[in-house]
Amino acid sequence: MNAVPRVALFCETFHEINGVALTARQLVAYAGRHNLPFLSVRPGAKLARFHQGSVFSVELPRGFASFGIERDLRYDLFFWRHREFLRRALAEFRPEVIHITSPGEFGQLGAVLAHSLGVPLAASWHTNLHQYAGRRLEKLLRFMPHPFCQAAHDWAERISLRLLLRFYRIARVTLAPTQEQVRWLQEGTGRPSFLMPRGVDCEEFNPRYRSASDGLLRLGFVGRVTPEKGVRLLAEIERAFLRAGHRDFSFLVVGQGSEVAWLNQHMHHADFRGVLRGRDLARAFADMDLFVFPSRTDTFGNVIQEAAASGVGSVVTAEGGPRNLVVPGVTGFVADTDEQFIAKVVELASDRERLRRMGQAAREHVLGVSWDSAFRLTYEAYLHCRDGQRVAPFPRRPTFPTIPGLPAAV
Repeated sequence: MNAVPRVALFCETFHEINGVALTARQLVAYAGRHNLPFLSVRPGAKLARFHQGSVFSVELPRGFASFGIERDLRYDLFFWRHREFLRRALAEFRPEVIHITSPGEFGQLGAVLAHSLGVPLAASWHTNLHQYAGRRLEKLLRFMPHPFCQAAHDWAERISLRLLLRFYRIARVTLAPTQEQVRWLQEGTGRPSFLMPRGVDCEEFNPRYRSASDGLLRLGFVGRVTPEKGVRLLAEIERAFLRAGHRDFSFLVVGQGSEVAWLNQHMHHADFRGVLRGRDLARAFADMDLFVFPSRTDTFGNVIQEAAASGVGSVVTAEGGPRNLVVPGVTGFVADTDEQFIAKVVELASDRERLRRMGQAAREHVLGVSWDSAFRLTYEAYLHCRDGQRVAPFPRRPTFPTIPGLPAAV
């Protein structure tokens, strides 16, 4: 048996602009740089097979029966039509580990093929889908009394979490981006769980790309502009700035989503750039003076590291992965409440020198972070998945963990 496992990755998103797609692209690039046998199964505009070096790729189109989940993500109800084609591709590649990244159609088919072919399965946790379910249901019911909306939110989270953990129990090993998530995922699935952190390219994101020199204070946000990102707080921050007498400021909002129209209507100091890539994105980050990220649902927060590499400090919430990427008082602040979040941003706005020092400290904090070091840990999980002791497909008595901010499941 080879020392390095032959890995097939099934990922629902690859070419899009989001954290899961970025991680998948970087994992494929890592395998290519190190000549590791790797098969990437992902969405594409048409059916295609190609390879470069040690990396083989299969792109599968979604059909007419697909529907939108996000602005850039769809779900294909008849995706199983690709089953025999993928079975042949896997038989040809001979994977020793199949890695799925979500319970979407690619993950479902990857799990079924792993079972039928007798290939060990690894499943990574990238998105708190249960929190998305709760927040979106709450938004749909916001015309109802608050206690009812809150109860519906909590119910949707609990039920969604149960279903998600049942799916992840299919895998031999699980992976998560932070140690906290590793612990509760292992507790909730009864499976060994491993750390799958994220890297950042400190050359691609760099303060040298800054071009803004007009003295305007720029507060930045990058990501999906959707309810689960908490982006309406940006409008409240703007109002707090105006009450405090600040006038020379602007919000630089990078991304698209359902909340853009609302923000555009309720904010007067915002510059909406849409989706940016490559050097344009790097310049946008570098032009910021402070990164504000009010999301409470992100499992990691790649954008926090990209802002830091660009020499920009961050204010984040105390829920989710981003809080692990900020050194409070040094590279930014972690806020427990919306009120504290707003107060910290307003406080920093009056001290440009402190912002500069925080940005410098933030960059120094991530200079040792790399995608290579992150994926070395991932390959340790693959080795355990391939060579570890076999486990029953379903533990008989699973434990449902208590996640910070989420009522205990019943």
